[in-house]
Amino acid sequence: MKKYICLLSFLCITSINAQIDPVKYPTYTDMEAALKSDKTVYSLSFRDKGLFNLPPDIKKMDAVFFLNIMGNNFEKLDEALFSLPQLQILNINENSIKYIPDEISKLKKLTTFSMNLNQLTELNPEFAKLQNLKVVHLDANNLSVFPKALTEISGLEEINLHSNQISIVSDIDKIKNLKFLNLSSNQINDLNETGFPNKLKYLELQKNMLLTLSKNILVLKNLEFLNVGENKISEIPPQIKKMKNIISLNLGNNQLKSLPKEIADLKKLRTLILTGNPLSVAQVENLRKQMPNTQIYF
Repeated sequence: MKKYICLLSFLCITSINAQIDPVKYPTYTDMEAALKSDKTVYSLSFRDKGLFNLPPDIKKMDAVFFLNIMGNNFEKLDEALFSLPQLQILNINENSIKYIPDEISKLKKLTTFSMNLNQLTELNPEFAKLQNLKVVHLDANNLSVFPKALTEISGLEEINLHSNQISIVSDIDKIKNLKFLNLSSNQINDLNETGFPNKLKYLELQKNMLLTLSKNILVLKNLEFLNVGENKISEIPPQIKKMKNIISLNLGNNQLKSLPKEIADLKKLRTLILTGNPLSVAQVENLRKQMPNTQIYF
């Protein structure tokens, strides 16, 4: 599992780096070279340097908008970090940080915050003051509830909380602009009282303990990708027909013995995963005839 999370972490930073023009904003990996540069320094990466603290001279880099300190030995967020007023993209993956201090609220311009593979048990309420945030990744920490601070940042578009210990989820519907949500590999068994924002397009809930497919998910008309594989779902309600824009649906490795006839109404569905369910071959073959444009895996 750790190897898988590390891969996700790598993909995350690769995606973040792709946002940066390497010609216009060269990334410095050495503090001394950055200090000697005759150009304004916008991007710094101290990845895998074995650091316990940030170089003190980073305080002089007041134009930096990208900082990568992934894969070091940080046990807390260095005070020097909060002296970077222009910081927009921050990657702190693969450290040993247990809490986020109040000073995090100083980073007003942050748009992307990635802190996978650390030891967070909760998210500081001050985090909610980062109202410019669009992307938050907190995979593989020790969170037990969906962080309240995130529900107070309505502009968030992407949240990834894969591989925590979350069992309680509430108020997600307050995050009005949310399009991508990953809650896979947690301990969620009931979402029937949980609302979701209408703009949601991508929802991952695999590897939880769900017994039912919540009606609040079935009414998400903009949802295109839904993964509820590896749960304990035994029935899919007829209301699934409301998911008119669904393109990919993973129901694999659940306890489904049958499917509602209404599933054939999903005209935009291109991928349906049914592997690992106690369905009969005849049922699946009949479904394939009804849904010739859908690739069905069984």
